Amino acid sequence: MLNPDVERLRLFWTRFQDLWLALHLCGLPTAAAINGHSPAAGCVLATACEYRVMLPNLFIGIHATRFSFVISKWMMNSYQSVLPRRIVERALNQGKLFASQEALDVGLVDEIACSKEEALSKCAAFIATFDKTNPVARCLTKRMCREPDVRELLQDRAADLKECVDYVTTPLFQEGLCAHLEGLKKRK
Repeated sequence: MLNPDVERLRLFWTRFQDLWLALHLCGLPTAAAINGHSPAAGCVLATACEYRVMLPNLFIGIHATRFSFVISKWMMNSYQSVLPRRIVERALNQGKLFASQEALDVGLVDEIACSKEEALSKCAAFIATFDKTNPVARCLTKRMCREPDVRELLQDRAADLKECVDYVTTPLFQEGLCAHLEGLKKRK
């Protein structure tokens, strides 16, 4: 996102929208095994899943305000589908990244696993809880539950894309991202 080629940014954002929609509206049960830090887009994709299992000593969250990014409404809706509004509002405004245990405590993740293999096993166990449900009824019910989260994006994806590209190319965002990246370099 730093000094982006506009066409590449458009392609990235469109594919990010596509991936989030595919996960969020998937007719099958979805579970995320989080075995690395999951900031920003990683967190958004995890919240599109119905269940999240995270390894210890990692971070997850949407820390966009730290680098001057204002997230799209659909990303906020995804976050709010998992966390209470009050926690989302504070976390977004503070650019908060949650440590694994804290993410579990607030409900951002459902379980913590000791290893990647255990995380995958816990995800498989969650998915197996739907074995006795009718897949068509389950899919339709999931879509009805999640439709409000995607409505705005589905109505005008082009506007969301334009808003993102226009904002990312502003001096405000570019300067904020540069400052954030410099801060990260100094921490190392």
